[in-house]
Amino acid sequence: MSVLAAIAVLIILIVVHELGHFSAARLQGIHVTRFSIGFGPVLAKYKGKETEYTLCAIPLGGFVGFPDDDPESNIAPDDPDLLRNRPIFDRAIVISAGVIANLIFAYFLLVGQTATIGVQELQPGLSIPQVDENSAAMVAGIESGDVILSVDNQSLGDFPDATTLFIEKVKNSAGQPLDLKVEREDKIVDLTVIPEANEEGEGKIGVALLPNVQLNRSQNLLEAFSYSAEAYQNVTMLTLQGFWQLISNFQENAKQVAGPVKIVEYGASIAENNLGNLFQFGALISINLAIINTLPLPALDGGQLVFLLIEGLLGKPLPLKLQEGIMQTGLVLLLSLGIFIIIRDTVNLAVVQDLIQQIGL
Repeated sequence: MSVLAAIAVLIILIVVHELGHFSAARLQGIHVTRFSIGFGPVLAKYKGKETEYTLCAIPLGGFVGFPDDDPESNIAPDDPDLLRNRPIFDRAIVISAGVIANLIFAYFLLVGQTATIGVQELQPGLSIPQVDENSAAMVAGIESGDVILSVDNQSLGDFPDATTLFIEKVKNSAGQPLDLKVEREDKIVDLTVIPEANEEGEGKIGVALLPNVQLNRSQNLLEAFSYSAEAYQNVTMLTLQGFWQLISNFQENAKQVAGPVKIVEYGASIAENNLGNLFQFGALISINLAIINTLPLPALDGGQLVFLLIEGLLGKPLPLKLQEGIMQTGLVLLLSLGIFIIIRDTVNLAVVQDLIQQIGL
């Protein structure tokens, strides 16, 4: 059930993104021929007056189709309501609307959480949502749900300083014992962990880290909006910082890039502990989806906006064949990367690792 809940969150975020593009086009009177959620074989479809709505078997994306790219369309090429015949600003609104929809939806997800479940307030220490199988942390007795309060008699403060301190301690202590003070179900437990050395000789213990937070429920709707605005700002800034760290040190951090399989695994783990936490999980993924789509890469919204910027500077669009070549190349590269990440994350799932061990691979 928790896995299905996590998948449902991802599908909802995709629908919101594509609805942003679709609504921005329809509200401006721009022709739209198809609204599709997912890829691959069509499971269900509905033919409207102008637009065909489809649900496909692989729910890892979606798209809004325009007659501009359909050679069989019966709409005249000079129709003013074709997307390509609209002014640059109109087209920019349509392209940007998916990102804007995800950002707005993320905020209202946080409002929903603060109004019904509670707002999270930072507390000293770091929470451990997941412990890797056969890791140094598991050997030391660290469990999911533990809160690390101190390392080597040095108290951890609030996030993000606590994360920086803890990671540096672990990285610089490969093969050396670290004394931890851990809070577990209102009890204090003393543990000793010996970080393993990675390929670069830096220590690792095999845990995921999250801020230590306490839920405080808002008393009224105004308070919920206020708390949500602060939480939204914090999540957005932390996401941007994470992207900057990934880009600035890509070789070291590339292994941390997660695909749909890993995201569903994390989401399922969160839902299993508390289904209400899916609000914040959805907000985090929605903001990540928005930021990823603004990257100036072909086949992403950011790449489309770059084409519009070039058109505005040159006074005319790039040749259509050149645009199509860039888009197709970018799409192939993105799909290849996506397939690689999905396969990697699937192989690394605990259930798959157990199966591999059972069959002797």
